[in-house]
Amino acid sequence: MIIFQEQIDREAIALSLKASKLTATTVARAMKSIINKIKKNHEDEKTPHGKQSVKKLMNHNCPTNTIPIEGDKGLFEKIARKWNVDYAFHKTGRNKYLLLFKTGQADAITAAFSEYSSKIMKRAQRNPVKEAIQQAEQQVERTRPNHRERNRAREVARE
Repeated sequence: MIIFQEQIDREAIALSLKASKLTATTVARAMKSIINKIKKNHEDEKTPHGKQSVKKLMNHNCPTNTIPIEGDKGLFEKIARKWNVDYAFHKTGRNKYLLLFKTGQADAITAAFSEYSSKIMKRAQRNPVKEAIQQAEQQVERTRPNHRERNRAREVARE
């Protein structure tokens, strides 16, 4: 009976050692996966998002596309922030830019660009009113005497 009890004790000890090893390896694997997730999140936080320089956008190591834009790039920036896209501008001329963006975000850029286009069209429809206001201001400036003429009129009135 003593031999049988010793055998049971040995098996229990062997089982507890195996269980402790299994637990240690499981804990080690879990810790390793947690560390990998933390590293990935840390790297993702380092990666810039939104508007950035062309160099930073190219460092994302993903393919990019371009769209030419003329005019107000500030309006597009406001819309792009809303759609949460990564993009960069490269100036090609006066009020002419190339919009660079990640190929993977093409759907979001398409949606943002369509919204941008509709806003530009709305602004274009309002331009005749702006032009009429500017022409009226120019006419008022033409009819208003300039500084020298006002001073001469004051001097003549004093004399």
